[in-house]
Amino acid sequence: MNRRVRRKVARKSKGNVVQSSSPEVQEEVLHLEPQGVVDWNCLPDDTVIQLLSCLSYRDRASLSSTCKTWRSLGSSPCLWTSLDLRSHRFDAGMASSLAPRCVHLQKLRFRGAESADAIIHLRAKNLRELSGDYCRKISDATLSVIVARHESLESLQLGPDFCERISSDAIKAIAHCCPNLNKLRLSGIRDVNADAINTLAKHCPKLTDIGFIDCLNVDEVALGNVLSVRFLSVAGTSSMKWGVVSHLWHKIPNLIGLDVSRTDIGPSAVFRMLSLSQNLRVLIALNCPILEEDTSFSASKYKNKLLVSLRTDVFKGLASLFFDNTKRGKNVFLDWRTSKNNDKDLNEIIPWLEWMLSHTLLRSAESPQQGLDNFWVEQGGALLLSLMQSSQEDVQERAATGLATFVVIDDENASIDCGRAEAVMRDGGIRLLLGLAKSWREGLQSEAAKAIANLSVNANVAKAVAEEGGIEILAGLARSMNKLVAEEAAGGLWNLSVGEEHKGAIAEAGGIQALVDLIFKWSSSGDGVLERAAGALANLAADDKCSTEVALAGGVHALVMLARKCKFEGVQEQAARALANLAAHGDSNSNNAAVGQEAGALEALVQLTRSPHEGVRQEAAGALWNLSFDDKNREAIAASGGVQALVALAQACANASPGLQERAAGALWGLSVSETNSVAIGREGGVAPLIALARSEAEDVHETAAGALWNLAFNASNALRIVEEGGVSALVDLCSSSVSKMARFMAALALAYMFDGRMDEYAVGTPSESTSKSVSLDGARRMALKHIEAFVLMFSDPQAFAAAAASSAPAALAQVTEGARIQEAGHLRCSGAEIGRFITMLRNPSSILKACAAFALLQFTIPGGRHAMHHASLMQNLGAPRVLRGAAAAATAPLEAKIFARIVLRNLEYHQIEHTV
Repeated sequence: MNRRVRRKVARKSKGNVVQSSSPEVQEEVLHLEPQGVVDWNCLPDDTVIQLLSCLSYRDRASLSSTCKTWRSLGSSPCLWTSLDLRSHRFDAGMASSLAPRCVHLQKLRFRGAESADAIIHLRAKNLRELSGDYCRKISDATLSVIVARHESLESLQLGPDFCERISSDAIKAIAHCCPNLNKLRLSGIRDVNADAINTLAKHCPKLTDIGFIDCLNVDEVALGNVLSVRFLSVAGTSSMKWGVVSHLWHKIPNLIGLDVSRTDIGPSAVFRMLSLSQNLRVLIALNCPILEEDTSFSASKYKNKLLVSLRTDVFKGLASLFFDNTKRGKNVFLDWRTSKNNDKDLNEIIPWLEWMLSHTLLRSAESPQQGLDNFWVEQGGALLLSLMQSSQEDVQERAATGLATFVVIDDENASIDCGRAEAVMRDGGIRLLLGLAKSWREGLQSEAAKAIANLSVNANVAKAVAEEGGIEILAGLARSMNKLVAEEAAGGLWNLSVGEEHKGAIAEAGGIQALVDLIFKWSSSGDGVLERAAGALANLAADDKCSTEVALAGGVHALVMLARKCKFEGVQEQAARALANLAAHGDSNSNNAAVGQEAGALEALVQLTRSPHEGVRQEAAGALWNLSFDDKNREAIAASGGVQALVALAQACANASPGLQERAAGALWGLSVSETNSVAIGREGGVAPLIALARSEAEDVHETAAGALWNLAFNASNALRIVEEGGVSALVDLCSSSVSKMARFMAALALAYMFDGRMDEYAVGTPSESTSKSVSLDGARRMALKHIEAFVLMFSDPQAFAAAAASSAPAALAQVTEGARIQEAGHLRCSGAEIGRFITMLRNPSSILKACAAFALLQFTIPGGRHAMHHASLMQNLGAPRVLRGAAAAATAPLEAKIFARIVLRNLEYHQIEHTV
């Protein structure tokens, strides 16, 4: 998974007002609010400017547009000293429109090559700090032009992704153009040669902070010539000659902080740097395998010097460095920020240390390695939480991203490390993250929401998030106009909605409407946000109450739109899953019909069964299965090419996942309720793949394949096809050995249909078809009847049957009923023709078929069954009581048929009384 509470007079809920944190603004507002109504037109200019400064750029611009006075105040230079454009489309046109306001711009954050090209159009000659990410495509030429137009630059940071197209030539241009530069951090440069570094040393005398991070090659000797440097990082840089480093760098006179994390530095180089460098106070060597292999190495003997590594107690070391006290615990950074420390070096070390630690921890989390589990649980998670409280926004963001990343084991399957997630929770991480999510800074909102989303995969963390008010916060962020924020918030709601206990809270917080609105808002430009929104709605739609709310909120139209128009397979899969759940839950009849009636819905789902992506095919088939329970939908699916598409899907899924097999067979089962569709399925070649699926090893596939074959076997031509395709042996195997009682039951019913005499009549009448394969109907019949008999006898307890035969007491029959009952069979709904066929079967010469028919009618009429009353009514209309009494009294009928017939008669009497009452 990738991944604003305003502090000034914002309505929290009816009757409550969140007051300003600024006493001056609060006092002014109270003077203007004698009767609870603020006259915004009379606010002092300073107050308006202060209000505007607490809003995001988008909200600031929106508020500024309300009147001429506020438009003028919105352009005040003090509001435009800093810009974060990472969440916005920033091109030359936008830069030109912003240029009049950016005369005093000092700090700029941007994202990507297009934004980099546009920077010069801001004409911000006073720019002091420039920071960019996603810089892979930024070239030497672009960077050279930027620095040439901004000679006052003091800080330049590009990363953390690799700057693959930037070379030493651009570094020389930086040196020549920016004499005031004091901080330069670049990531992923292929080669930082001596000429570039020496040029920096010559032309940038104020350069105190250098970071050549994750570079392929850096000239170690030349770096030793930059005498002004106080902080140096070569973290992740390969091909370093540590012998050269240890003999030269300890001579750098002002060096107080060195980061060599994620490199192959060894203990000897670390020893020389710590022992020989006069001013070095901090050496970060996290995730350095060679150093960590030497268990004998210890840095405790170097007084007033801190080594940060996987083998050291980082918090204890920090406390001793800052406070000469090792009992500060895990709040050492926070303690330092609140202390009155006049140590100039420490005041420089802490921000640098925070920045480097956040970077290295994130990089280590992104590239998981064995052997780091203990570190993450014992120290890494706590470090990230501590860094989230930094005063540096980029450190906070990276720490939140690190939390989101280090808990993930398998991103594809949404699997996380429960130990790490719960360690974050125990250390107060949920509250911290929710606090960041309420920031007005959209970058923090996005990263905090991403961390909350990933952590919420763990049920205990999800519970803590809900208890801390996280659902309301995420529902609010899902309404953000910033796509990245909305996407991560939707991801959080998606993960939280897995828990049944959270679905109602999401609905109450307005989350359902926010998710539906997201789909319409980003329908053409946001695959990530659409997948998350549809996934959350799919989970919510699996709850009856929430399903109804999704439909009322416009969810059917939104999800059908995605199924029809979106080409991204993740969105298609979640949209189809959501439609499947909508059709099966809530006011299912209403929802089912509503989905089917939505223009293009059924056609889109039929088309999705042809997707190259298995997950899409599976969910589309599942949706069609659920929708086929509605009579009109069933016929409309067939009219939309559903029979052909689903037969093709069944033919192609022999080696597919059990989930896809189950849904493909289930959809054909649903369509085959209609005899017209049943005949079409047989004609299109649907029999053979269903027989193949009946041989699956998965219990769920057994049920749906048996159900489909049962429906198909009602038609004599299909029954013959089943015999010809070898289906008798497959049904016999199901009937005798499937783990699923339902599969065994429906397989027995299919065999009973096939050999009750109708297929024989059809076969005699169509010799040209029946001779295409050599089929012995007599042999198949004997095998089928043998296994039908064995199946029925499995539910026949001799003792209970003997007692029922000897007594007409209800208790004796009730005991037989309980022993024979197949719970799931109560969900089956038969047509009048099907019930009529079982009634006719009671008169069949075969005693086995009589017993099977009586057993089936017992299952369909047991009180409490979903459709028992419907079946009882059909039987009364068809004159079943007379036939049942005959079967119960027949001298030649088997005992099972007699007892089952008596029970069915009793069930009919019960339903008749219930109906009259």
